Amino acid sequence: MPALQLQPYSGSVRKLVLGIDVGTTYSGVAYAILDPGEVPLIHGVTRFPGQESAAGDSKIPSILYYNPDGSVACAGAEAAQPGMDLEAEDNELVFVEWFKLHLRPEHLDAGEIKRDDLPPLPPGKSVVDVFADFLAYLFQCTKRYICETHSNGDSLWASLEDRIEFVLSHPNGWEGAQQGKMRQAAVMAGLVPQTPAGQARVHFITEGEASLHFCIQSGLANETMQDGQSVMIVDAGGGTIDISSYGFISLSPLEVEEVTSADCILQGSTRINARAEAHLKVLLKDSPFGNDEDIKSMLDYFNMATKPVFKDERESTYIKFGSMRCNDAKANIRRGQLMLTGCANMLSYFQPSLEATMASIKKQLQNATRPLTTAFLVGGFAASPWLYVSLKRRLEDLGLTLCRPDSHMNKAVANGAVCFFLEHFVSARVVKLTYGIKIVVDYKPTDPEHVQRASNTFSKQSGRVFLRDGFSPILKKGTRVRETQEVSQPYVQEARDSRTLNSLVTDIVAYRGPGTDPRWMDDTPELFTTLCTVAADTSRVSRKARNGPQGKYFEQNFSVVLLCGRTELQAQISWNENVSGPKSFGPAKIIYDDDLEAPSQ
Repeated sequence: MPALQLQPYSGSVRKLVLGIDVGTTYSGVAYAILDPGEVPLIHGVTRFPGQESAAGDSKIPSILYYNPDGSVACAGAEAAQPGMDLEAEDNELVFVEWFKLHLRPEHLDAGEIKRDDLPPLPPGKSVVDVFADFLAYLFQCTKRYICETHSNGDSLWASLEDRIEFVLSHPNGWEGAQQGKMRQAAVMAGLVPQTPAGQARVHFITEGEASLHFCIQSGLANETMQDGQSVMIVDAGGGTIDISSYGFISLSPLEVEEVTSADCILQGSTRINARAEAHLKVLLKDSPFGNDEDIKSMLDYFNMATKPVFKDERESTYIKFGSMRCNDAKANIRRGQLMLTGCANMLSYFQPSLEATMASIKKQLQNATRPLTTAFLVGGFAASPWLYVSLKRRLEDLGLTLCRPDSHMNKAVANGAVCFFLEHFVSARVVKLTYGIKIVVDYKPTDPEHVQRASNTFSKQSGRVFLRDGFSPILKKGTRVRETQEVSQPYVQEARDSRTLNSLVTDIVAYRGPGTDPRWMDDTPELFTTLCTVAADTSRVSRKARNGPQGKYFEQNFSVVLLCGRTELQAQISWNENVSGPKSFGPAKIIYDDDLEAPSQ
């Protein structure tokens, strides 16, 4: 299928754009050199240190070894070379894998996986530290690849290194707090300086949307790209399975919109490993081969050889370990091979991921505003024969055709991230949660809901009586928001001292419950979490002197404006200098806490 022709680059200066996909198990990098007026070409980085024998491979293991002093000993393919485990033992190196999952929002599939279930981070290292170290490694690999691959590569890199735009991908379920930590890691890794201009060169895209861009740009979605048609992307990776659905609004120019909010479940291929490990520990607890060393050897073989080829639960599968002298009939171990029954064992590892994926797909079908007919299965876990066949059979019953492209789909996200920077096919997205602010409400003694909260009242300088713990939605779940669309929330501030009105700090709260329009936060406080804090300089906003029961006070009116239709939340404030005059705008900064916590009651 012919690839979609990219538009000539419209910028005025030469640039380099890097798409970096740090995956739970594997990572990849793609890039494009942007010359004004020229049609860009998207390239993948296909040569990494330690992977010379697999030239052309576009993915690299997301693993590192740390020295005892906290420095990186090796990373990527070099950390997976034969003998590294012996070297690590001799030099007390600390192995790190699956570090990306430490970054996930705490509320995401909290019942499925807890932080204690994950391989630990090195002592004294945060997830941002490890993420930064791995980003720095990928960046150095990319620099080396470009310098070695392109003619006059060194001078080419020197001319571009201060004009690099970075697009970092992340699972659909990641939010602003995770984006903030990824941007912090990019600064720590030396990708960009810690200045507003430097940090503005770091962009974000969800893995589902990046996969869509890849499918469109590479021509894989040509047959489904018709006005009014819709497509689902099932990106099955190592940590998460991301499900997104899009409608083709028009083909000329190409315009795509989300037809329902994207979903994200922590049921990627690493959960297969985790369930296998838990089962083996129970199965072998009374066996001489139930020690940590033998189980690790079994899990390594399972991950590399048993899991990828499992296709039929009616057949037995085997895990090789040890030597021919390893036998334990009670544990089904014979001549160094542990036999697993497909139906009882392997199915118990795989089935939960399939069921969770199907539940998410059914939710997409139910909530989509346009009918869906085709689904693309992409990502590293998509290579699983059992997952593909099982999903295909289930989706056919729902009227969906499942396609599984085979052209480096395991790291298509990096290519799609570059394409997103160049083209922005998706013009509207569906809001996943209801966003709003905690407010105070005018107390009405005739309202039963107010009467039952009478103990939670207070008076302002104006003499008006208010109730605490009200909630005012700014943007409701399920709303379709265009990229350029703004939503605003009016504010009134009162103070005796005018100087205290020179700044605003307010929390943007996310409601994670089943409804879309809650009125009170005290009913179900556990369903409200602080998404971020908006801080703004309001010193330029006019204020009026008023007289109240307790004397003179000042009142200030303005709006907080949120730009929610992009892949990253942005904010500003607006106000009127006078009633008939034009609006004035001022900057507002969005601040994310390290951890999302429920607001105090």
